Amino acid sequence: MEKFEAHRQRMFGLAYRMLGSAAEAEDVVQDAYLRWQGMEREGIGSPGPWLAKVVTNLCLNRLTSARATRERYVGFWLPDPVATEALGPLETAEQRDSISMAFLVLLERLTPAERAVFVLREAFSYGYREIAGVLDLSEANCRQLHLRARRRVGERPRFDAPGEHRRAIVNRFLAAASGGDLAGLEQVLAADVVAWSDGGGKVTAARRPVTGRDRVVRYVAGVMARFGMVGVEFAHAEVNGQDAFLGRGGDELVTVLVVEVADDRVIGLRAVLNPDKLSHFQ
Repeated sequence: MEKFEAHRQRMFGLAYRMLGSAAEAEDVVQDAYLRWQGMEREGIGSPGPWLAKVVTNLCLNRLTSARATRERYVGFWLPDPVATEALGPLETAEQRDSISMAFLVLLERLTPAERAVFVLREAFSYGYREIAGVLDLSEANCRQLHLRARRRVGERPRFDAPGEHRRAIVNRFLAAASGGDLAGLEQVLAADVVAWSDGGGKVTAARRPVTGRDRVVRYVAGVMARFGMVGVEFAHAEVNGQDAFLGRGGDELVTVLVVEVADDRVIGLRAVLNPDKLSHFQ
């Protein structure tokens, strides 16, 4: 048990990047634990590589059905929000960006095999020989899958580094949004800002992205006014490597709003309102 627990957070981080769902990632880690319990430990040289292989292949089994489910999803799909600290040490900007909602949405473009190779290579720095061992493929095939994945993903999102300066920008955004300060919102939003909402058809949410500063200002002002009318209060958190706000009405979490900042401006807003995706924070 102790050896498995030493790898639990890393395995959750791998499964979450593969699936974009915290609940499914936890299920995969639990399935891996059951397989670990049923194995003769003498046959396992090193727990880390063995668990990575088990978790990756469990995720591959789920990805085909997950894609079909997302094709039927009502409105815009966003990954489950997860507290940054739950996803393990993030020592580089690339590792931090690899858990961003923006990046996980891009990974939806990939086939299951491409996604597995890309995540192992880009987020966990696996060599092609290691990836080949995990997926039971040749090194040449893994290189080809990685090249295809990079082309499909395209340019990866880049955000301002975390810290007091970025925190000050997102606090200015919240103050302006909560106070109905349209001029203040205009100052903090980038000209090409985009706002996405995920209600999953279960709560009211914009079903298409809202684009451009003028539209986003009006949209945010309207949404925050509605939240204010029902007593929703916001508290800062770090979610998916970004600054975010947890909106609660009483004891109930009603939204997680991730604020993406680049070049000292808010470039993206991702609001998760689907109650099924908020249980990880309850």
